[in-house]
Amino acid sequence: MNPTRTLATARRVLAQLRHDPRTIALLLVVPCLLLTLLKYMFAGQPSAFDRTGAALLGIFPLLVMFLVTSVAMLRERTTGTLERLLTMPLGRLDLLLGYALAFGVVALLQAALASALTLGLLGLHVAGPTWLLFAVALGDGLLGMALGLFVSAFAATEFQAVQFLPAVLLPQLLLCGLFVPRARMGEALRWASDVLPLSYAVDAMNRLTSTTGVDGRVLRDLAVIAGAALLSLALGAATLRRRTA
Repeated sequence: MNPTRTLATARRVLAQLRHDPRTIALLLVVPCLLLTLLKYMFAGQPSAFDRTGAALLGIFPLLVMFLVTSVAMLRERTTGTLERLLTMPLGRLDLLLGYALAFGVVALLQAALASALTLGLLGLHVAGPTWLLFAVALGDGLLGMALGLFVSAFAATEFQAVQFLPAVLLPQLLLCGLFVPRARMGEALRWASDVLPLSYAVDAMNRLTSTTGVDGRVLRDLAVIAGAALLSLALGAATLRRRTA
C-alpha cells in the first residue's frame, strides 16, 4: 500500500462525486427523508418512533451507501477505468482504501446530518450519549460502503450490482432483531443472526435508547461493526480482478 496513491485515488473519487449532485442527494438527503417519513408515520405514537427510529438511523444510511458504492466501483470496471488504473503502480488495496477514504468522508457527513435531524427536529429520545449514537451511525454507513465495494467484484453489470442488495442485505434486515427480537427466534436463525453484522448495529442502537452512560456492550457491538467493515475491504482487495471480463 502506498499512502500517496491511496490519497490520490480518494481525491479523484471525491472530485467525481462533487460533480454528481444526484448521487450526493441520494447519499445525504434520502436517509433524512426516510427518517422524516418514519417520524410522521408514528405521529400519534411517539414511543414507537423512539423504539424504531434509532435502529433505522443506522439501517437507512447503510442501505444507501451499499447501493452507491457497489455501482460506483462496478462503473470503474465497465468503463475500463479500473483496468487502466491497475496497469499503473496503483495496487488493488490502494484503490479500495482510496474509495473507502472518499466514501468515508461522505459517510461522516451522512451520519452527522441524519443524527442531527433525528435527535433535533424529529425529537428522538435516547438514554445513552449522543456522540456514541453518532459513532454507531457512522460505523453503519462505513459498513454499507465496505460491503458494497466487496460485492461489486462479483457483478458484471450495474443491474447485477443492484441485485446484490436484496441478496446480501435483506436477510440481514429480517434477522437483525428489528421485526422480531433475536432471543425469540429459532435456534438456527439465532445462530445465523449472530454472525451477521447488521444484528450488532441494531443491538447497539437499541441499547443506546434504553441504557444510560457508555455501555460496554455498545462498544463491543461497534468493534464488531468496524471489524466487519475492515474484513469486507480486505476481501474486496483480494477478489478484485485486474481485468473486467
